[in-house]
Amino acid sequence: MAIKDIYEGVLSFQVEKVKELTQAELDAGTDIQTILNDGLIGAMDEVGQKFSEGILFVPEMLMAAQAMKGGLAILKPHLSAEMSHSKGTVVIGTVKGDLHDIGKNLVAMMMEGAGLTVVDLGVDVEAEKFVEAAKANKADVVALSALLTTTMPSMETTIKAVKEAGLSVKNIIGGAPVTQAFADRIGADGQSDDAPGAVDLVRRLLGK
Repeated sequence: MAIKDIYEGVLSFQVEKVKELTQAELDAGTDIQTILNDGLIGAMDEVGQKFSEGILFVPEMLMAAQAMKGGLAILKPHLSAEMSHSKGTVVIGTVKGDLHDIGKNLVAMMMEGAGLTVVDLGVDVEAEKFVEAAKANKADVVALSALLTTTMPSMETTIKAVKEAGLSVKNIIGGAPVTQAFADRIGADGQSDDAPGAVDLVRRLLGK
């Protein structure tokens, strides 16, 4: 039942407990993929579901994500490139001119919790930096965040730069002022109103 305890630890935001239990499972020889998929990723999927149902809110999601990251930090040194089975690589950042990062950070943590490899470029990121990071990391998805209507044009500039670079990546956008109509207009492959939705969107786009 220890995997279930890790799962419950994430759902109850107990960072230290999740770390201790994850270490205990490793020491006991439990399969790393089982700890990762059934314990940590499974819990974050439930967190996303509860958020969508209005049972959990952003502060609770952040706390659950921190607990998940605690367990993930214990596992990472033991995850070889072959074993980690990354479900895709996402380059994420807040676009040029925008310094907001809470939403972006939450999306990044939820994506990590879903087994995706996340390259977080931070805030106020120029289009060229997204292109360089997507190339360097062989990204599957470029995820753009903006909270200000004044910085939304930077999303269009970035997507144009990514496409002109000939990268075969999916571009997704998100943030309070972003709509599906805007996503369609600037040639994005999708948009999401929240972090769980962003994870689902990436899974759909990558056929997972």
